[in-house]
Amino acid sequence: MKRFKKSPWAFIVLLGVVSLFSDMTHEGARGITGPFLASLGATATAVGFIAGFGELTGYALRLISGLISDRTKKYWTITIVGYLINLLAVPALALAGNWQMAAVFMIMERLGKAIRNPARDVMLSHATSSVGHGRGFAIHEALDQIGAVTGPLIVGAVYYFSGSYNSSFAVLLVPAVIAISILLVARLKYPAPEILDVEKPDTQQKFPKKFFILYLIALSLIAAGFADYPLIAFHFEKTAQVPTEMIPVMYAIAMGVDAIAALLLGSLFDKHGIKILIGSTLISLFFVPLVFMGNFYTALLGMVCWGVGMAAQESVVRAVLASTIPVEKRATGFGVFNAVFGLFWFLGSFFMGWLYDVSIPWLIVFSMSFQLASIPIFVRLSNRKA
Repeated sequence: MKRFKKSPWAFIVLLGVVSLFSDMTHEGARGITGPFLASLGATATAVGFIAGFGELTGYALRLISGLISDRTKKYWTITIVGYLINLLAVPALALAGNWQMAAVFMIMERLGKAIRNPARDVMLSHATSSVGHGRGFAIHEALDQIGAVTGPLIVGAVYYFSGSYNSSFAVLLVPAVIAISILLVARLKYPAPEILDVEKPDTQQKFPKKFFILYLIALSLIAAGFADYPLIAFHFEKTAQVPTEMIPVMYAIAMGVDAIAALLLGSLFDKHGIKILIGSTLISLFFVPLVFMGNFYTALLGMVCWGVGMAAQESVVRAVLASTIPVEKRATGFGVFNAVFGLFWFLGSFFMGWLYDVSIPWLIVFSMSFQLASIPIFVRLSNRKA
């Protein structure tokens, strides 16, 4: 038992299983929130605003959560509170009678994620220090995405047989309860995850602040140009490009790609560093024309590209931060990064929602241009020496 408690891989997998059922819950819902809002009378602009504001909340408040985590060192308490809010808000969508109330629950779900993520990622970074940050975060992301695949499939099946969005949301209470239960087990097994960290404080600051600022600018450009799935799902529903019952399935496919790509990208990061983000960005930016200007099959290919982009954001991006920020400031660093990232995600999502109502071709130009603008910065950063 003592050996198990000190195993970094066991801790990574345990938190990964928590994320599996957590993502089964909120990603299962995410696959239908766009058409659900549309069914309640929301416009594309409203959907873009809600999705963007939710992401803004989910990222910006991580700054506060990160600061509190570093100052109090109550990583487990903050993580558990965040998961409770994050997960229980999802099945509550079944009670929403109008799109405004649904928006409140969607934003609460993002709020819970904002509270939990910096503290959880710091605990996770302690374990990944001994196995490789790229590999460690990639394994966690792969398990995470197994839930992100199965969640939309479950929701899609429930909607297919019931024809009810409310029933589809209600069934997600089951994985939510399972995730919370496993999280509490993890707390009992690993009350002090910092003992897993093998890095010394004086070896962790590998890059100057200028690196962090440039990295933040590059990822902010990607955030602004990366369309959130509720807007994509709204497009599928409005144009009938994808049958309604297949919309959550398309999201599940993207999450499956995310899981596989995360493993590959994480391993490549440990060998080749930040230059891996150049290739992933060049692949992901093509999702926009494939999704918004094609047919069912181009949309399918577009979701594959979108999944690669998500994999990079959830594995390599976190691995870079974990390998460059000192441990005593890591939660704050994660928080600052995510606050800025979320702000640009919100601005981009809101603007793309407005562009969708005005001109889809201009939406495509905007999205691809902003993502492409990050490439020169990644090239510059990849040439820096540790």
